[in-house]
Amino acid sequence: MKIDEFSRWVRERQEDVEHALERWVPDQSPAGLGIAMRYAVLDGGKRLRPLLVLAASDAVSGDRASALRAAVAVELIHAYSLVHDDMPCMDNDVLRRGKPTVHIKYGEAQAMLTPDAGMPPELMSTLVRLLARASGHAGMAGGQAIDLASVGRRLDEATLRDMHRRKTGVLLQASVMMGAACGPADDAALAALSEYGAAVGLAFQVVDDVLDVTQDSHVLGKTAGKDVDQNKPTFVSLLGLGAAQKYANDLRDQAHAALARSGLGQAAYLACLADKIVERDN
Repeated sequence: MKIDEFSRWVRERQEDVEHALERWVPDQSPAGLGIAMRYAVLDGGKRLRPLLVLAASDAVSGDRASALRAAVAVELIHAYSLVHDDMPCMDNDVLRRGKPTVHIKYGEAQAMLTPDAGMPPELMSTLVRLLARASGHAGMAGGQAIDLASVGRRLDEATLRDMHRRKTGVLLQASVMMGAACGPADDAALAALSEYGAAVGLAFQVVDDVLDVTQDSHVLGKTAGKDVDQNKPTFVSLLGLGAAQKYANDLRDQAHAALARSGLGQAAYLACLADKIVERDN
């Protein structure tokens, strides 16, 4: 696929997601809560998880309207996780997506409240189940708990991989599977897409660890070097910078191999997203 074609697809899908978020995230909420919610969600971020939903839906010729709703849902879950992750009781960060974090801008109370506040029922049930599993103790919440308990400890590779699979990877994998649920796909294709999602989900975190030590805060849009400052275990601290970079490339190769086994003829956007995840600079 030509780079220009992929770039145009990314730009158009990001606009679709942004417009949908504009419509569906309310600003008329009590005591300024809606303002804080929109601040946390709009005008920022790569929208990678929604892009994975939409690309997977395209790969299985899925229903675009259903996929867009799923894309917005997963982005809102991701945004709420960032708000909580940045709070003083967690990572105590002051910068996110190139602007002050929600608790810095609106106070801790609003930051704590901000995250809480047209398809067939069978599909809706499937999407909710996928998203709930990825967000709970077996996924994102459990991974964050392990992360907080691991500060100052040296984890072995299997434990570190499990932590990041839960904290970051499972939601990215769920994004792929939610998109796939929006259209017809046989068991072999679904298994391959699940493998693809697992590979890009872990690759995203490995690259994050690399960027934390190779980029500055201006490029990242968040505080650089905080993992080292907080003595957190990372793939760079465990493997070394060069080996971590190679691991990310190996995971991308695994993702491409999974797509090749999927039998899907419209998976080019997913392949390009795997490249984008590994080659990004923020």
